[in-house]
Amino acid sequence: MDNQIHNAIVSFIWGIADDCLRDVYVRGKYRDVILPMTVIRRLDVLLEDTKDAVLDLKKQLTEAKIDNQYPALCHAAGQAFCNASPFRLRDLTSRPTKQKLKADFEAYLDGFSPNVQEILDKFKFRNQIDTMIEADILGAVIEKFISPDINLSPNPIYKDDEKTMIRLPGLDNHGMGTIFEELIRRFNEENNEEAGEHWTPRDVVELMADLVFLPVSDKITDATYSCYDGACGTGGMLTVAQDRLMKLASDRGKSVSIHLFGQEVNPETYAIAKADLLLKGDGAQAEHISYGSTLSLDGNATRQFDFMLSNPPYGKSWKTDAEKMASGEDEKKKKKEILDTRFNTYLPGGENLSMIPRSSDGQLLFLLNNVSKMKDTPLGSRIAEVHNGSSIFTGDAGSGESNARRYMVENDLVEAIIAVPENMFYNTGIGTFIWILSNRKEERRKGKIQLIDATGMKSPLRKNMGKKNCEFTEEIRREIVRIFLDMDESEVSKVFRNEDFAYWSIVVERPLHLRIFPEREIPAGTFKKAADLSEVQKAIANIPQDTPLDDWTAFAKATKLKAAALKKIRPFITEKDETAKPIEGEPDVELRDTENVPFTYEGGIDAFMKNEVLTYAPDAWVDESRTQIGYEISFTKYFYKPKELREMDEILVDLAALEKEADGMMAEIMRGIG
Repeated sequence: MDNQIHNAIVSFIWGIADDCLRDVYVRGKYRDVILPMTVIRRLDVLLEDTKDAVLDLKKQLTEAKIDNQYPALCHAAGQAFCNASPFRLRDLTSRPTKQKLKADFEAYLDGFSPNVQEILDKFKFRNQIDTMIEADILGAVIEKFISPDINLSPNPIYKDDEKTMIRLPGLDNHGMGTIFEELIRRFNEENNEEAGEHWTPRDVVELMADLVFLPVSDKITDATYSCYDGACGTGGMLTVAQDRLMKLASDRGKSVSIHLFGQEVNPETYAIAKADLLLKGDGAQAEHISYGSTLSLDGNATRQFDFMLSNPPYGKSWKTDAEKMASGEDEKKKKKEILDTRFNTYLPGGENLSMIPRSSDGQLLFLLNNVSKMKDTPLGSRIAEVHNGSSIFTGDAGSGESNARRYMVENDLVEAIIAVPENMFYNTGIGTFIWILSNRKEERRKGKIQLIDATGMKSPLRKNMGKKNCEFTEEIRREIVRIFLDMDESEVSKVFRNEDFAYWSIVVERPLHLRIFPEREIPAGTFKKAADLSEVQKAIANIPQDTPLDDWTAFAKATKLKAAALKKIRPFITEKDETAKPIEGEPDVELRDTENVPFTYEGGIDAFMKNEVLTYAPDAWVDESRTQIGYEISFTKYFYKPKELREMDEILVDLAALEKEADGMMAEIMRGIG
């Protein structure tokens, strides 16, 4: 379809909002009417030619007392949907009263098949009918959508009866989908605070699709592939992925089909995703979009997919999901009670590895959900997912976040992580990162991870879109993909071994040294019974004269008191003293330290202790029971470029100039005073 015609249709529909809704709805709520009405009108024109056949069949089925009529009616309509009401949309334009219009319009909506009913329900479109009736604009809105100046039908409108001159060309499914997505984009721009939650910029999606498909383009065969997005929003990633794979296959002379699957928790956004697929003629695909939270109600629990792309919510609490997933009542134990195998695994030795992150940010759970759906096939599965910086470095060793990174890196799933420029998304200016995962790495990538710093690779927008002030042009996307495919090292691309991101977190202890002062008073309230206190005082008084007071172990043995009693009195009769003898096996908690030892440290923990600790504290030791393994990825560490310091001569020249300027200003001030 010609871009000019496409833009004209979008502008016409956009104009309906300004013409009919301006005094009734605030601008941010126009979408509540326009999006569902666009869907309704497109479905309506697709059903016009078969309307009589559908009504005839409905009459026959009703007379035969058949209840489940919709499968047969949809077949008669030749679509994945149908409308069994006696009305077409154009039949509703002339009604004697507002109430008659309302009743007939509601009957018209009720006639749609269940798949369309669900879309209308999630749009909450019926809630708008009373508002439009009261403001007397429903008729005007319908009139606009059936206007002869706009054609949402796949059939052209002609200027003449002989049908030789086209006035308005037909609109195929792809064109309709493009128009619908453009409307969504415009509405998202009007609601900048919400845009990034449900809609990822097209330039970012196209880059992600290239990173997923191009590395395996030579392995694409005549086959059926599946693509999944567990946080699909309006479905843009799925449809871009579909287009990209189809074109890639076509360019290589391959015939492929692709099945799209997704899940979305926001009802309106879910409705948009399903509607978009219906409008594109993908009725079966629309049924693959699940409603609800991917974390607590996985709509694709038994499926695996070839390709997965997603932009999950980051920095967003998943506490509600955690409560649904946990079985117990104890708030502090909630996370430990989540046994979902997507987020828990076992180490080779049988130890459980929990990958449950803090409840304030669940983005890594979406990535783990995708990992759990990877296929064990020759092609395997490829994943591209957008995150903020939290997923690459937040969380100490042993935390859920670190364990998630550990699981993915140790299973050699991470191909690359790409740092994206700031202000690339609509509702956040923070830097983001694209994870690229595969369970069928090519030989040169095995055991390695490529980091690409694309933060400087951007083109400014002429006009900001929310917080988005830059974009990836086609040339920039090609360059990023080239850097990824070539896997060369440069200022913006570095390749590391998996173990470069791993470390041991060790707890270094120092012994406790105590000097004893037996003459000091022990408070009366230390023991419940006065007799117990008296017994302790007597025991201390009767210790042998040669009992050392710089050796707590010897002193405690000399008193012959029980450990519980000694524990109670020790704070009152001792002080720390480095000249006293160490208490064997008992650390001084105030001297406790935690160190991170890289896996790449030559000689490991023992060598680290010898070189970095024992030189300064010969009595230190490692509490091996508390050693944890951690993983973190720091772009700052690997790509930091310190600012060059100015030359001293240049600084002195500037200081002299400032001093001269200050002298001049002072002289001027003094003249003014004089």
